[in-house]
Amino acid sequence: MSKKVTYIISDIDRALAFEWIATHVDLQRISLSFILLNPKDSALSRFLLDRKIPVQTIQCRGKKDWISAFLKLYVTLNKSKPDIIHCHLQQACVLGLFTAKLAGIKTRIYTRHHSSLHHVYFPKGVYWDKWFNKIATRIIAISQPVKNILTEWENVSEEKIVLIPHGFLFETFKKVDNSAIVTLKQKYELANAQPIVGVISRFTEWKGVQFIIPAFQKLLTDFPNAVLMLFNANGDYEKEIKALLAKLPEKRFRTISFDPMIASAYHLFNIFVHTPIDEHSEAFGQVYIEAMVAGVPMIATKSGIANDILVHQHNAWVVDYKNSDSIYCGMKEVLTNNTLRQQLIDNGKITAEDYSLDKMIEALTKLYESN
Repeated sequence: MSKKVTYIISDIDRALAFEWIATHVDLQRISLSFILLNPKDSALSRFLLDRKIPVQTIQCRGKKDWISAFLKLYVTLNKSKPDIIHCHLQQACVLGLFTAKLAGIKTRIYTRHHSSLHHVYFPKGVYWDKWFNKIATRIIAISQPVKNILTEWENVSEEKIVLIPHGFLFETFKKVDNSAIVTLKQKYELANAQPIVGVISRFTEWKGVQFIIPAFQKLLTDFPNAVLMLFNANGDYEKEIKALLAKLPEKRFRTISFDPMIASAYHLFNIFVHTPIDEHSEAFGQVYIEAMVAGVPMIATKSGIANDILVHQHNAWVVDYKNSDSIYCGMKEVLTNNTLRQQLIDNGKITAEDYSLDKMIEALTKLYESN
């Protein structure tokens, strides 16, 4: 008999990870449904409805909606009586874990999607985290650094934690229609750009974009036609980032808040750069795996999952934290050393194979079946 598992997710419009899980889970073993706590209808809801996957959207625009959302959620859970609820993101954990406990659902799981963020930037959030840790019956850590935060900083028992890294549908990043590349090059006026340096990162301090820009500025002395492409270019550190970009020639960079063809965009890049400021700021760091799968040589610091997988000059050029000179040297070396470049590409693809979607779904399924 299959386990009835309900995902409770908050503040998500579109998320490939949940689309992949919904369409690849073994329905003979897991009966999966979704409750989305969102301000409005979402791309994820439409995706699930189109595929006849059970989904309910409960309007939740923040704390002012918590009472009504709680009541609707309680009614839904009492009616559907899932064996397991699995919560993702802050409001889903606040409402989902508590409501599920009151509804008598014995297995309450949440995935910890952040690492040290609350400890460093939002101390009040740590109180919520500790409450989630207490009320949940199992916690999924998506990387070893996240597990370390839970056990060493928040005193969670190791017995309560299961380590399940993210998994990826590799074909999304491997197979890209050449017409998509042509479209992107035209869209962003890249006909004469060489090389193209790719960054996919929100503009927030701990992502370390502020150290990439001066490194790129120096790289322009070696490659005057280089272009720096910054995707997901918005966030609370935007003012500081834009001040640094203002020092670059206007034609030498592009800032893109959102592009639905982001998987194809990797295939524009000659190199990919990702430099969080310490080992624990990233909880996982999906872009590390995505770049490897897409075959883009990477210059990076070790943060999140990169602590476990990056080996200097083997599958990435590893640079120092908060060090523009180190980033510049890495970019120049990878761009000018073809043997090294191919080695990083080949070994990166091998490394990424450990993070397949099938492997993640099997780990999740076994967790559900054991509870």
